[in-house]
Amino acid sequence: MSSTESDDESEQSMTSHQYSTRPDWADVVPIEQDDGPNAVVQIAYSDKFREVFNYIRACMHANEMSERALELTKDACYLNPANYTVWCYRRKLLYHLNCDLNEEIAFVGNMIRNNPKNYQVWEHRRIIVERLSHPSNELAFLAEVIRSDSKNYHAWQYRQWLLKTYGLWADELMYVEHLLQEDVRNNSAWNQRYFVISHTTGFKDDIIERELDFVLKSIEFNPDNESAWNYLRGIARFRSTNLTDQRLWKFCQNLYENKYLKDDFNCQQWRFLFAYMIELLADDDRADKQEENKRMITDLCERLATKIDPIRKKYWQYIQQQHSTQ
Repeated sequence: MSSTESDDESEQSMTSHQYSTRPDWADVVPIEQDDGPNAVVQIAYSDKFREVFNYIRACMHANEMSERALELTKDACYLNPANYTVWCYRRKLLYHLNCDLNEEIAFVGNMIRNNPKNYQVWEHRRIIVERLSHPSNELAFLAEVIRSDSKNYHAWQYRQWLLKTYGLWADELMYVEHLLQEDVRNNSAWNQRYFVISHTTGFKDDIIERELDFVLKSIEFNPDNESAWNYLRGIARFRSTNLTDQRLWKFCQNLYENKYLKDDFNCQQWRFLFAYMIELLADDDRADKQEENKRMITDLCERLATKIDPIRKKYWQYIQQQHSTQ
């Protein structure tokens, strides 16, 4: 099937495949599904579904390696794209018949567009790309899928496999920055940024400072973005978070004093700032600051519990109690 064929065209093509009336399938005795005498849950298969899978069971039982069997697997994949056994059989046929696997990439591309969160379809594509031994236009295809759903786990998992396997790192950080410009709350893009750096430059001192510049600027612009705060946590663990290292604490203090104290409208947007300040205070191991830090944690927890994040009141009361007893 070409990459431009529509679902309707595919459906019409399948409708014409009444295998029981076709002379070229007259030699095949279909094998019906055996659910036993007392099926717990009787599934109401359509007549089309039942026929296609009766015939594919017969072909698989006979280990038939033919063009007609390959076409039959296409119908079966359309009817149930999650059937892993059918995809395995289809690959055997493709390899045995020495088919053009670039055409298969086009076919499975359409399947992914219509079933973007189906693991078996993505796995089939991965195996075919491995068989071809080159990634071709995979990144462009993935960008198309991610445009439709920027948080598609399967697409991101596949993209990470592709980058690692074929070393396609050159423009990935730029791609991620583009996604974050479009949606700064895209947690998948933040995760991908961390992934790319981990597998390329690593978190050396200059990279850490660059990433802190990047994420702190993002947080300052949008302090209610949990994804950015989580990225900050991931970066900060590579450097000292003790309050003797003033950069992160000063950043939080500036947000608190210059923005939070002047915010009369949306207290809730500061819940991540307060939570991170509590973490920094709790991690400060300077003995002469312990009592002062406890008082600040108590104050922050009380504000979270009563004004900023009251839906988690009991949680913040628990955090306050934990630190007050240490």
